Amino acid sequence: MGRESLGEFEQLVLLAIVRLGSDVYGVPIVEEIRERTGRSVSRAAVYIALRRLESKDLVTSRMAEPTPERGGRAKRMFRIQPAGVELLRESRQALLSMWQDIEPALEEQ
Repeated sequence: MGRESLGEFEQLVLLAIVRLGSDVYGVPIVEEIRERTGRSVSRAAVYIALRRLESKDLVTSRMAEPTPERGGRAKRMFRIQPAGVELLRESRQALLSMWQDIEPALEEQ
């Protein structure tokens, strides 16, 4: 595996960004994770993860133009970087490798 590994929640956040496309903000990420996993996710947890991912150079952010719907406030938009995509691929491969041929061992438990 590469220089870093991703925690489960970081993987969920990155996967949500990939599914939703580039330049996505926190609320749709929260909703995507909720819909796909059935887990209750707070916006604060997503934004903390996004800041952590940005500090690792796995995502970048920019401020969008203010909108009237938000009372003139701007949204911070996030985009996955190539390093984030590569780390997602490495994480997926590591998990697939660990799951390979595991059924007999699970049945013994």
